[in-house]
Formats: sequence, C-alpha cells, structure tokens
Amino acid sequence: MANTCKMLDIDTLRTWEGRTETIKDHLDLSVLAKIGSFFGKSNDATRGAPIDETWHWCFFHPSVSAAELSTDGHTRTGGFLPPFDLPRRMWGGSRLSFHAPLKAGEAAVKTSRVMSVKLKTGKSGMLGLVTVEHLIQQGDTLCRREEQDIIYRESARGTKGPVTALECPEGAEYSTSFTADPVTLFRYSALTYNAHRIHYDREYATGEEGYRALVVHGPLTASLLAQFSRSTRSDAPMRAFSFRGTSPLFDSEPFTLHSRSGPVADKLWVAQQKGGMAMTAEAAF
Repeated sequence: MANTCKMLDIDTLRTWEGRTETIKDHLDLSVLAKIGSFFGKSNDATRGAPIDETWHWCFFHPSVSAAELSTDGHTRTGGFLPPFDLPRRMWGGSRLSFHAPLKAGEAAVKTSRVMSVKLKTGKSGMLGLVTVEHLIQQGDTLCRREEQDIIYRESARGTKGPVTALECPEGAEYSTSFTADPVTLFRYSALTYNAHRIHYDREYATGEEGYRALVVHGPLTASLLAQFSRSTRSDAPMRAFSFRGTSPLFDSEPFTLHSRSGPVADKLWVAQQKGGMAMTAEAAF
C-alpha cells in the first residue's frame, strides 16, 4: 500500500481537472439498426427519429492504434484521462439528463470535460475516482448531459472470493430476468468498441483481474434497466436516468431487473442470481 501511495501524486493528477476532448460522430442508421437488433427492438431506424436514451454509448469512440492500448484493452491513460498508476478500471455509474431528442441519421458532437479527480482508500485498497462530464449536441442544440464516474483500482490479489452484495430493496411491481452469455457480451463489446478484456477474455478476467468469470458490462445492465423501465410506462420518454453499480454480474448467471413506480420516477435495481444487489438506478419521466 505504501509503495502504491508513493506512485500516486494527487496534486499532479488533479492538473487533469478541466481537460477537454471533443469527438464528432454520425448516428448512422445502419449502426442503429444493429443496436436495435441486439436489444430485440425494431431495426427500422429512420432518419430524424429520436434514439434510445442509452444508445449514444455505442458512438463517439476515440480513434486509437493498438500501440495506444494498455494490457487490459483500454486506451492508455495520460492523454485525456489522468495517468493513475492503478491498472484495473471500471465504469462506476452515470447521471444523465435529456434536454432534446438525439436524432438518428444526423451528425452529433460530444464534448467531454474532466470534472474532478480524487484518491481514496477502500476495502480493496487504493481507489482513483474520476468524474467526467459529457455534453452531446446536434447543431446548436444540447441533447444530452452525462456525468460519468470512472473508478481505478489496484491489481487483483488472487482470485476474488464471493463479493458481499448489498441487500435488494423490497416492493418490486415489475420484474424480468436476463442472462448474458459470452456471445451477448462479445456483441455488446463490439457495438460499444470496448476492448476491455474482462468482458471476452476469460483467462485474463480470472487470472489477471481476479474475477470468477467474464464480467457483464455496467452500461449493458444499465441499458436493460432503462429499456425495462420505459416498457412499463408505454415507452414514455425519460427526463433523466441515473445508475450505480454495486457488485459485478457474470456471464451465464441469470439476473433479475426490478422496478417500483412512483408518480414521476421509477426506482430500479438488479438482483444477482443469489439475491444480492448488482445495480441501483432511477428513471424520471
């Protein structure tokens, strides 16, 4: 622990606060059709139609060469993101607000800004916490704002034992189950241009990062929750959506999506096969 602390200079890392990055993309109809097919929805994407609240995660990928990737498959830090000397990275959660429809078949721009950089000590050791703001526009119109939490952790110390998950809330009104097999995880990695090896390389996931199996993507689980929430409200458009991962889900292990409706918002959560909570979320309408 002491050696790790010496290698992490928080004053230097905080100089990344305020750094920005801009990526332009085209919300291509053929790509949207593939995303729709993946989620079991209509693949008849039409120009100008609003896209799903979470499908922007399948666009705006930075163009990097293989030489710019780290051993875990992520882009090396030290460019837009601060150079934490902590090798394990995860998407901890996001808070999204929807200001205008994001239209299919049109160009869009995502401007990202590092909002904060923090260093903490948790149960698993040293933690690096980065919050990034993403603004997505089409023309002069702000369509979406997202605050994304990225977590960096120390190297795994052997295979993980069972994770003690938080207890799930009670009082679900709607529930549905889902199983993410290796093919599902591979396809989602392809859609999101995500080369993180914990999602498709079983030997790496278990041997290097200490998981017991392939890990289900956090944004995949969040997308399923958002889609499930809308389905209980006749596909009404959302005003806001937030989620936070609390424990990992693994391939081929069924999990259950739960929803409890309020007047203008749904409380959402995901239960692991054995009952612990893997994710909590809220959708506002």
